[in-house]
Amino acid sequence: MPRVNINTQLAPAASQPLLGQIQKAFGATPNMFKAVANSPAALQSMWAAFGALGQGTLGAKLGEQIAVAIANRNRCEYCLAAHTVLGQNAGASAAEMASAQVGQSSDPKTAAALAFALKVVEQRAQVSDADVANLQEVGFKDEQVVEILAHVALNLYTNYINVALDIPVDFPKVALK
Repeated sequence: MPRVNINTQLAPAASQPLLGQIQKAFGATPNMFKAVANSPAALQSMWAAFGALGQGTLGAKLGEQIAVAIANRNRCEYCLAAHTVLGQNAGASAAEMASAQVGQSSDPKTAAALAFALKVVEQRAQVSDADVANLQEVGFKDEQVVEILAHVALNLYTNYINVALDIPVDFPKVALK
């Protein structure tokens, strides 16, 4: 049972235009956005971050793989389910998403990004020069290193919203590992 309102009709008027954009983008309004809509500022922040990172250089597939790894680590069933669907929509196979969920990939570049993202989460960003150098050695530029960190931050935000507020999963469920 959610701990905050998820009825969009009860959301503040300032949230309504963004809820319309989200409805159009997804064909429905996911429960997470319904909850965040209680704060127009939080909704604007979250929606803008998704839009900006969607235009980044990492690509949607890698962004979604990072998202499922972080969701699994944070035990966020909502984000795990949502980003598994979004990852497959971005071209990842079910097997690739399942591997990413546990921080693994047969692609060395993806594996390095997932390992780095999970280390950032586990060690609260206390990473070393070598950790960043590992990303650079497999071909990530500084812009992409920063984008990986931005994906981590956004996914921590969404995980915390969904876990803390007990948001009902409205995507096909995926088992945590």
